[in-house]
Amino acid sequence: MEDLKRILVEHPFFKDLHQEYLELIVGCASNVRFDAGQKLFTEGTEANEFYLIRVGKVAIELKVPGQREIIIQTLQEGDIIGWSWLMPPYVWHFDARAVELTRAIALDGKCLRTKCELDKNLGYELLKRFSSVMVQQFEATRLQLLDVYGNRS
Repeated sequence: MEDLKRILVEHPFFKDLHQEYLELIVGCASNVRFDAGQKLFTEGTEANEFYLIRVGKVAIELKVPGQREIIIQTLQEGDIIGWSWLMPPYVWHFDARAVELTRAIALDGKCLRTKCELDKNLGYELLKRFSSVMVQQFEATRLQLLDVYGNRS
């Protein structure tokens, strides 16, 4: 657990987070590994975690009816993946697939939701931090869709 705590403390996402909150969060953390091509999650399925990529790359994909999946964003070391665990109905809105061998820290969303219900200040801190992750993903999606559909006349 001490190694996980050190990684979280050093990550920009958790910068300046109170020590007591880091203690709560690390209790919900575990190391995970995904082989190239393996899905981290699938659109429409239950979202109960988020990931901090330590090594590797992950493609965020959008299913487009009648076409192949569109990669809307590729995330790598240091990036955070997943915000759907934070807000009802707790389902994934995209697919995520490891592009190469990826090692990450998984944070259990159910565990964190419980801790956020008990400590609203922790919940507010996480919500503020995830709102920027959400904005980045929406902007990446918008730009990718403009690229795909914007050239049609």
